[in-house]
Amino acid sequence: MSYHHILVAVDLTEECDPVIHRARELSVSSGAKLSLVHIVEPMAMAFGGDVPMDLSQLQQQQFDQARERLDRLIHKYPELTKEYSHLTYGQPRQEIHHLAKEQACDLIVVGSHGRHGLALLLGSTANDVLHGAPCDVLAVHLAKR
Repeated sequence: MSYHHILVAVDLTEECDPVIHRARELSVSSGAKLSLVHIVEPMAMAFGGDVPMDLSQLQQQQFDQARERLDRLIHKYPELTKEYSHLTYGQPRQEIHHLAKEQACDLIVVGSHGRHGLALLLGSTANDVLHGAPCDVLAVHLAKR
């Protein structure tokens, strides 16, 4: 099966390199366009929504830092371009699914630690993305931290 547009969801850590490498291989072998996405989760979500202070300045700093890391990643991999890189706020699952539909992607590539037990029950971004995805999902196994 040949893919036409691959969306690579990254967390902007060093661990995303194997995910990008695998997506690049698939892109080259199928001639697919390659897009990149990173989702910045709203800080209020980490605190359950009830935060007694204004986090907007911290959130903007987090977004700016993510933009810098995304730009470095694009510079590191010539196959990636600013035109096809996306940085947005929100819940990763929803935003990745939305972007995959909007961009007519036929494959989403994410990293997975292959967790077991309690960590598996609590879920992961890769697991979340898999459920309800509008296209195929490839979970690239990452080494344990």
